[in-house]
Amino acid sequence: MRGSTGIAAALGMAITMPASANAPTQLPAGLWLSPHNNVAVRTGPCGAHLCGWVVWASASARADAKDGGTDRLLGTELLQDYAADSSGAWSGTVFVPDMGRRFASRIDLPDPDRLRIRGCLWGGMLCRSQTWSRIAQVPHG
Repeated sequence: MRGSTGIAAALGMAITMPASANAPTQLPAGLWLSPHNNVAVRTGPCGAHLCGWVVWASASARADAKDGGTDRLLGTELLQDYAADSSGAWSGTVFVPDMGRRFASRIDLPDPDRLRIRGCLWGGMLCRSQTWSRIAQVPHG
């Protein structure tokens, strides 16, 4: 991985609390930009679940992914098989391309324009999260 430009570095930025048990379950569909502005993901239905695919990545994010064993970052499914749970969040698997690994994950919407992704190791003992921002269009460049 090459410093803070990688997706794994972005996932390691903060620890978060789970969504409130009273939060309504909203489909977190849309177009989202990572906190480091280096990856954009489009989320939407995939069968009975929610998934998210890379639709744009900076040159440094593509290089970091390639270093982690993901030769083609564009089109990669980062968010896999998320299902709504009773707390109003969504549980599934997040794929971290620059590490070449999948982690148990939860996502929620703290507000309509922010998507919080939380991934955990070792049965939830070590968790990291990041908050992505809703964007209107795929970045250029």
